[in-house]
Amino acid sequence: MKVLLTHTPRARRQYYGERSLNGLQALAQVILHEDGDALDVAGLIEAARDVDIIVADRLTEGWGEIFPRLPKLRAFVRCAVDIRNIDVAAASAAGVLVTRAGPGFVPSVAELAIGFLVDLSRGVSRAAADYHAGKMPEVMMGQQLAGSVLGIIGYGSIGRYLADIAKALGMEILVADPHATVTAPGIRQVPLEDLLERSDYVVCLAVANEATENLIGAAALVRMRPSAFFINLSRGNLVDEAALATALRENRIAGAAMDVGRARDQMPTPDLARLPNVIATPHIGGLTPPAIESQSLETVGQVEAIIAGKAPIGAVNAEHWSRRLG
Repeated sequence: MKVLLTHTPRARRQYYGERSLNGLQALAQVILHEDGDALDVAGLIEAARDVDIIVADRLTEGWGEIFPRLPKLRAFVRCAVDIRNIDVAAASAAGVLVTRAGPGFVPSVAELAIGFLVDLSRGVSRAAADYHAGKMPEVMMGQQLAGSVLGIIGYGSIGRYLADIAKALGMEILVADPHATVTAPGIRQVPLEDLLERSDYVVCLAVANEATENLIGAAALVRMRPSAFFINLSRGNLVDEAALATALRENRIAGAAMDVGRARDQMPTPDLARLPNVIATPHIGGLTPPAIESQSLETVGQVEAIIAGKAPIGAVNAEHWSRRLG
């Protein structure tokens, strides 16, 4: 039994870990990708020519042409929630199972959101940067979270977790999500337009798909208060970055924070991130040991089930899996 782990050496250290790698090696012969760059389509086909299972990082694309050209491949296991760059229909047509990992990063991402809220409100990054540069920071009035209004776009696992923390901090919580029913006490579900107009902080946690492409554009940003802050912890696709940059440059909103964007590996776009009223981090929301190990160990369990001929939790096309093992 052969398994290809597509993570680069650096990605293995950050996103897979020794315990998970040891677990995978106890189940099968593991082929490691040793190059510093992510595998492209041609590279993946060559590396996986003789393997039964691919365990892929989020940068490794599973486009349709790979599945018919890898007749021995039984399963494509993604060590991430996002499978938008995997052609599931093509995998299904070839009888290859596709799986995804669960959202083990919920607490980590929600905690980063709280960090952004504090930093935007009190100028922590700005003051630290001035001190590091040998300058005396400007003393500026901050904003208190208690009593402020937090608007959460997207009431999934992270949104619910964040709402509970924010309530404990004394914030008023508004939620906009047409696909959710909010019943938790102290949380009001409102249309997106109302949320944008009433919130002191807008946190974007909506799912990225065709329907939410550029959800936050010029029309949405003009509804926000000049004193309000925008935070994106979902995907860069949700934001019209040109419209956001204009709103920030013209001070039509007070500032923004982002852990995602349209740059490679879902990183914030550098031109947007360097604006003085922006805080940006390099897609680290889920980069904590508990979050990473949750997903990587899940792939080990999925591989174990696949070897036994069973469709694991996380399988997205089990009904089309004809290249079974076991």
